[in-house]
Amino acid sequence: MQHVKVPDDRIGVLIGRGGETMREIEEQAEVRLDIDSESGNVRIEKVGDPVLGLKGPDIVKAIGRGFSPEDALTLLEDDMMMFELIDIEAASRNKNDLRRQKGRLIGESGRTRELMEELTGASVAIYGSTLGIIGGPRQVEAVREAAEMLLEGAPHGTVYSFLEEKRNELKHKGMEYHPYQG
Repeated sequence: MQHVKVPDDRIGVLIGRGGETMREIEEQAEVRLDIDSESGNVRIEKVGDPVLGLKGPDIVKAIGRGFSPEDALTLLEDDMMMFELIDIEAASRNKNDLRRQKGRLIGESGRTRELMEELTGASVAIYGSTLGIIGGPRQVEAVREAAEMLLEGAPHGTVYSFLEEKRNELKHKGMEYHPYQG
């Protein structure tokens, strides 16, 4: 059994309309969720396949950190899918710097975040003082490196070029592992 703390404003998303999202998570991840709406504490108990049950806490954390339930449930699609959080606050000197760093990661009209998703195939959410990533190991690594570059002050153009390079590498690697079966 594990416990996860979910922010108050994300509890409704976790539960869903009439408990729909909660039931879907319980069914697909083979876990039981005990959600305390007052405190935001969620108790996660494995009730079926223990390997699937290991993904339950990550699904709950992902929803709590700004991902849609649909994106969070993609963690169950493949054993290699992973969820990672980057603490933006750790790279910031103060509240103003945190706001600036988040702005750099989001980009004008959300374009930088969108490009991270488009060019890597990962899902990216920026919520509070964290940047969350859902994807395969190579996808997560590419987004993490891009985010670290931005947090260290790299120009956006340099980061976009890096991401395009990574996309080409991912495509090339994908061709090696999934040959065309014509």
